[in-house]
Amino acid sequence: MATLNEKKTCSQRMENFRRFVWNPDTGQLMGRTLINWVWISLYYVAFYVVVTGLFALSIYSLMKTLNPYTPDYQDRLKSPGVTLRPDKYGEKGLEIYYSLSSNNSWEGFVTSLERFLAAYNESVQHDNQNCTTEDYFVQTSFKAPNHTKFSCKFTREMLENCSGLTDPTFGFSEGKPCLIIKMNRIINFRPGHGTAPRVNCTSLVSMANKPVDAQYYPENGTFSLHYFPYYGCKAQPSYVNPLVAVKLLSIPLNKEVAIVCRVVGAGITFGNPHDPYEGKVEFKVRIQN
Repeated sequence: MATLNEKKTCSQRMENFRRFVWNPDTGQLMGRTLINWVWISLYYVAFYVVVTGLFALSIYSLMKTLNPYTPDYQDRLKSPGVTLRPDKYGEKGLEIYYSLSSNNSWEGFVTSLERFLAAYNESVQHDNQNCTTEDYFVQTSFKAPNHTKFSCKFTREMLENCSGLTDPTFGFSEGKPCLIIKMNRIINFRPGHGTAPRVNCTSLVSMANKPVDAQYYPENGTFSLHYFPYYGCKAQPSYVNPLVAVKLLSIPLNKEVAIVCRVVGAGITFGNPHDPYEGKVEFKVRIQN
């Protein structure tokens, strides 16, 4: 018992460890001979080569079945979402609040619109086509350069008085602000079923809808059909969403006005209780004098 409980000195422990690392009597390195270590190394090399090969083969097989231009499965809405610019969110959603007497209160909105419309400058749209047809721009083949499809131009000039070119303040300085409506992209979606969808804005007064006094750009607030269908970012890398600008003409001062802008057209719904931005966008406007 005394022998079992005998404590080893530090030098004895170091000597045992040294002999474990390399035992000159048996020629073992860490308990195994050199040939054992060679066989173990070869086993793990072969194992990981096989595992890596199987993983690479599975990824290659998967990628060969995917269409790089159109997703096999889409969980997006069948009806597009609608967004507003400028998109300033307050405690109760989108809020366009500012004061006519304070330039600082609306300059942020102007900067936001300028930044958003930079992609719609004529100089950026040089690769796109001037489309004039009033029908869908259907493309069954990739005839554009680099195996892509053509896209139609949408330049900020089409927004006329809300382009920021004739009025760099977008109407904010005079209490007649311009707001921009955009539909989100859905691959192969053809809105309107042959009739161009349009934007219609109304104010919410006592739970009822009342038409808003507004001017729409382009004319009648329509999204031309030749911007649809959209074929995806790989097929149409230079594609830009068509826009509709709404210039609010007679918003009462010092009063909050709730407005809803709907995209009206066949195949576009806006009654989804689970997505308040499907087919429409709601916001509030208050202009102080």
